[in-house]
Parts: sequence; structure tokens; C-alpha cells
Amino acid sequence: MPLHATSSPAILVLEDGRTFHGDSYGAPGETFGEAVFNTGMTGYQETLTDPSYHRQVVVMTAPHVGNTGINDEDQESRRIWVAGYVVRDPARRASSWRSRRSLDEELREQAVVGISGIDTRALTRHLRERGAMRVGISSTETDPSALLSRVKSSGEMTGAELASEVSTTETYVVPAIGPKKHTVAALDLGIKSMTPHRMAERGIEVHVLPATASLEDVRAVSPDGLFFSNGPGDPAATTHQVEVLQGALAEGIPYFGICFGNQLFGRALGFGTYKLKYGHRGINQPVMDRTTGKVEVTAHNHGFAVDAPLDGSTTTPYGEASVSHVCLNDDVVEGLELRDGDGRLKAFSVQYHPEAAAGPHDAAYLFDRFVSLMGSRYAGRSSLTTGYSTTESEG
Repeated sequence: MPLHATSSPAILVLEDGRTFHGDSYGAPGETFGEAVFNTGMTGYQETLTDPSYHRQVVVMTAPHVGNTGINDEDQESRRIWVAGYVVRDPARRASSWRSRRSLDEELREQAVVGISGIDTRALTRHLRERGAMRVGISSTETDPSALLSRVKSSGEMTGAELASEVSTTETYVVPAIGPKKHTVAALDLGIKSMTPHRMAERGIEVHVLPATASLEDVRAVSPDGLFFSNGPGDPAATTHQVEVLQGALAEGIPYFGICFGNQLFGRALGFGTYKLKYGHRGINQPVMDRTTGKVEVTAHNHGFAVDAPLDGSTTTPYGEASVSHVCLNDDVVEGLELRDGDGRLKAFSVQYHPEAAAGPHDAAYLFDRFVSLMGSRYAGRSSLTTGYSTTESEG
């Protein structure tokens, strides 16, 4: 039974020809992107507004979506970024005191093409077996073969540089909440609004810079630390930010990166990256922090991973690099750390999302680790341009 009496038919066609028939959901029309699935049972508003989903068609594995509508507080960025949206059973009525409009209305307002009423379990199993692939959704095309032809001519995720398409164009500042303790330069590669907020909660003044920012732009902030955010695209196609990070590491600026920032950190250290078969997307991924032995349930959104040895350390021009976190489902690298010759921490990153809007919050301690790193590395610092004190406490 369609969501609305006026719902029109729609089709979804995968790159390998698999076709699903359903009802138009959201805006009418046609869209293309990479088909991926998200296993989260909640947090659909945060998912939709996560810039890391740019050019991706998101399939929700939870059968009921839209139950709490859309509010004005939980957006992770200025707009919806998904290229398309696939759900099984959309809520017929939003039920939340915070709701301002329905999910369907929001999708229509932002011209996001979707489809409902299809077997999302079968679609998800297909993607798990065959891997993420290009897809098209249309409520205007009735011929699957014609749509398939356009799917095959659409862009691929491999080789795509997308951070510049989602980044801020101008620097802005998120002030510290309470007494200011540190200043951080954060490169916006697709940053989620909760990330600088988590740092601000810890007394950090965050200067959010465009993805095109240079090392000179970073220096101009006189930062106590450098942060690289999450973001979309192929890390192998993103070279400018790697060079900026290498320059910062050479100068001894403490670094923290998440998601895309982990992949770029890996490439800056000399490791490769590769595309996962279907990626990790959801809020229920188990990860072990090897520095503490603690297992965390974490939020993920990544289709690429770092190719680094799980055991031992690797000598780099900037220090000794090692894998600090690993996914317990498939042994994918989920974190890196860099230490100096005395074993003191210089920089670290994780592949998942410790800010975790919509939860879980097991990994929130990583922001505290960043604060501790900046405090220990810069005790006695004079200025960024004149150098750092060589007297450091354990980090």
C-alpha cells in the first residue's frame, strides 16, 4: 500500500541490472549514485545531513523510517547530502514533540529523490554479496534497461575527489564553551556540526578552515593542534590535504583525524588505501582500542580503509606509526597513532565517529585524548612561528 494516495511508481536499477519496483518517496524525478546501506536503527536525520554521503544512494536496513519526523536541531550540516534515499516502510505520521515536518516533506523540499515499498533486506543482501555499486532511482522512467544505460554512464566513487564539493568556502570559528584551553585548526573535508561542538565542550576554540587551506593558513591560526574531519570520496584522489598534513607533522603539530582524516593520515605516513567491498555504515560496529584493550560500539560511515600492518610499527619520516584500533568484525584498520623515538604520542586518528550524533558515545574519550596530547606537547610553547619547547611531559 503506497504512502500517499498520489504516490507514483518508481524503479531502482543497480549497475549489474538487478531491478526493484516500488513507490516514489520524497521528490519525484531521477537520481544516480553509489548504492550503500546503513544499519542504524535511529539517527536518519543525522545520516541524511552527513556530507560523507555525498553522491551516495543510502539504503536503510531498518524497516520503519521517518517515525520522529524532522526537527531543526539535529542537522549535521547545512543541507541533505545523500544522492538518493531507499526505505521499506516510511512512517505515515511523524510522532515527536520536536518534529517540525515529515521526512517526506523534507526530502521533497530539498529535491532528494527516493523510493519506498521495496524489499530493502533483499537489496542489502545483494550489496553485501556483490559489493557497493552504482544505482539509479527514477519515477519518470518506466524502462529498466534505459535507466540501466544511464546508471552505467554515471560517475564512480573510485578516483573521485569530493571533499572540495562539500567543504565550507570561508573560515569560521566555533568558540570554546567556558574557559578557553586550546586553539585547533580544523580542515573541513565534510565536517559534521557535532564535531567542533564536542571540542568546544572541552574548552577548545575551533577554527574551521576550507578543504583548500594551505599549511600557511593553518599556521596563521597559531593552533595547538590540527584536526582533519570526515568527508566523501577516494582518499587516493585527495593529495593537497596529505601534503598539508605532512608539513604539519614535520613541524610537530599535534594531529587528530577522524574517518577521512584517518585515511589521509595513513597516506601521509606512507600507507596505501583501498576500497572496501561494501563499507561500514551504521552505529553498531565493534572496535577494539588496542592501547587500552577496551571494546567500543561505534558509529561508522566509510567505504575506504587504510592498508597498514596490524602488528608491529612502521618507521616513517615523522616517527613510529602503528595500528591503534581494529574492527572486530573484519580486522579493518580503525585507527592509527604516531609516536616519537621515546614512545610519546605525537598524532592519532580513528576511522569511525567519536562525536556520534545519534550515538553511541563509547568513543567520546578520544576528544579528551586530543586535549591531553595538546597539553603535554605544548607545555612551555612560545609560538608556532618560533618553534616549540623541547621539554615535554608524557603524552
